[in-house]
Amino acid sequence: MDARKAVQRIVAIFIVTAAVFGNSPPVFAGPGPIYTYGGNFNLPLLDPTGPGSALTVAIIDVPDHFTIADLDVAINITHTQVFDLQLFLQSPAGARMCLNMYEFTEIFEGENYTQTIFDDEAEVPIEQGEPPFTGRFRPRAIEPSNLLQIFDGQDTYGLWLLQIYDMWPADTGTLDSFELIITIPEPATAILLLLGAGLLTLRNPRRRR
Repeated sequence: MDARKAVQRIVAIFIVTAAVFGNSPPVFAGPGPIYTYGGNFNLPLLDPTGPGSALTVAIIDVPDHFTIADLDVAINITHTQVFDLQLFLQSPAGARMCLNMYEFTEIFEGENYTQTIFDDEAEVPIEQGEPPFTGRFRPRAIEPSNLLQIFDGQDTYGLWLLQIYDMWPADTGTLDSFELIITIPEPATAILLLLGAGLLTLRNPRRRR
């Protein structure tokens, strides 16, 4: 097979693949790393002493470069009244979203976030849950469409900030743990195998007898 025919074969492979998988190559997502906050254990949350809010920041310094296909956030917080808290996540690129936006008309009583995972694909939105919010919950952002998906496609590398605002005095608590659960994209294995076969043909053409 000469070089021209080999190139034609590779083009044919892409055409067949597009017909099978659609107009664009499929991209599958696979499990990725989990990054854990390694700062002060049971980090005390600052409590406002007057009007306004008090801010506590926990930082995860991610040393790796991965492209995010999906991001979930796991937290454990001990607090005597979690309605007081608003949680924001900020990426190294500066994208920022609220995980648990509540209106002042939605006051509820209850303690703690215990094994709480914020997940865009969760069936139950956080505003329909009850403390200690154990399980998976869909975030409630300031903008309804501004969920954890705003981080999709970003690089994981750098400083990730969990910003915890305590909006009311008197109640106290601690941040017990904070994790970033990353899903990373994987190449479409079938396409790579087919393309590899075509490239091998081009590199090692059969000799005519």
